[in-house]
Amino acid sequence: MIPYADFFSLGVALYVTFVAAMAGLLDWLRQTRLWVVVATAVMLVLTFSGSQVLWHGAKGQVVTVPTLAFVLAYAFFQYIVARAWLAVRIRGKRQWAYCTVIGLALAPLVVAKLGNHLAPSDVLGFLGISYLTFRCVDTVIGIQDGLITDLPLVQYLAFLLFFPTLSAGPIDRYRRFEQDWTGNPTASAQRGSGQTATAIPLVSPAAGTGRSRTRAEWLNDLDGALQRIFRGLLYKFILASLIRQYWLNPAAHMPGLLGTLSYMYAYSFYLFFDFAGYSAFAIAFSYVLGIHTPENFNRPFLARDIRDFWNRWHITLSYWFRDHIYMRFVLAATRGKWFKDRHLASYGGFLLSMGLMGAWHGLTWYYLIYGLYQAALLIGHDVFSRWNKQHHVLHGPAWTAASIALTFNAVCFGLLLFSGHLA
Repeated sequence: MIPYADFFSLGVALYVTFVAAMAGLLDWLRQTRLWVVVATAVMLVLTFSGSQVLWHGAKGQVVTVPTLAFVLAYAFFQYIVARAWLAVRIRGKRQWAYCTVIGLALAPLVVAKLGNHLAPSDVLGFLGISYLTFRCVDTVIGIQDGLITDLPLVQYLAFLLFFPTLSAGPIDRYRRFEQDWTGNPTASAQRGSGQTATAIPLVSPAAGTGRSRTRAEWLNDLDGALQRIFRGLLYKFILASLIRQYWLNPAAHMPGLLGTLSYMYAYSFYLFFDFAGYSAFAIAFSYVLGIHTPENFNRPFLARDIRDFWNRWHITLSYWFRDHIYMRFVLAATRGKWFKDRHLASYGGFLLSMGLMGAWHGLTWYYLIYGLYQAALLIGHDVFSRWNKQHHVLHGPAWTAASIALTFNAVCFGLLLFSGHLA
């Protein structure tokens, strides 16, 4: 079962969270931890029971493992990796140990991507492994930076396997999740903001023992959840479905340049409404359970430039790459004086982060080209912005409108590459 893919899976999620909603409404219990654990356990069973992870052995035999067992083994493996690194965290010149731990956290995803690419008949991963890997690596980095000082088992597993965001995000951060889990009041400032973990102060699990939400807090969360559920219904099950049926599918069979252009715009709008609708559902169910998962979209097609677009589109993913790849590369390049021109460090960061983002989607050539294309747009925007700032040539309302139109079309062409329609 793929979460929120159809009315059946949506109904299952609604049914599971309905109990929590009624309990809060009737003042029975609004304890965040209990509902997160119970709802996640139920949805894990419903989502993964009946499916299997399989691969072909060296002698042609097919080896199968129940997917639920594979998911639990993955989660405990990641906990052992993170917990071990917390116990023996090594700083300074011994960076090889830190790199080894990062490699271990990435290993299951790398095996799944490479294995499925080399042997398409094998299923070496599971639904959501890519997004879970982001959470695992974020935790390891937080430990390395000294920002995570404790890692309780139940809290970590609840964060990693949190069912509303299991299959496709949004990508939460451990320390932000921890604030909702422990009931720390500073979490309220981050609700739905999409703010990165680096802006959140350290809170040790010992600082809070968890608490029940007040009735006012619960009603506020329920109001936010209902708004997002209706938005998700509009986006995913009405607009995205209509676009797919009456525009995208016919455009896929139209020949020539006009057909390609029609498909480009249809796919761009379809992808936005489908993914934004999914994200709205994920955030809504998170709110019912007391977890304020960050927003993932903010009117991206109204972006004024490509950097503004990546601050609006798949926000949690782009911020993850910005914080953990781009910023760290630029900092290391600046400290090490790798480039004579300071702008080259930034351009190298764009190429690295966007290249990895493309590879993360898949090793097919059009995903890799998509990543490099986005890096080229970011580099081109930086060069142009510095030139325009110096010469003051293009400005004013007319240029703002033109830049929105140019950005929209550049983004749509990138999504056409991403779709594989040109393959």
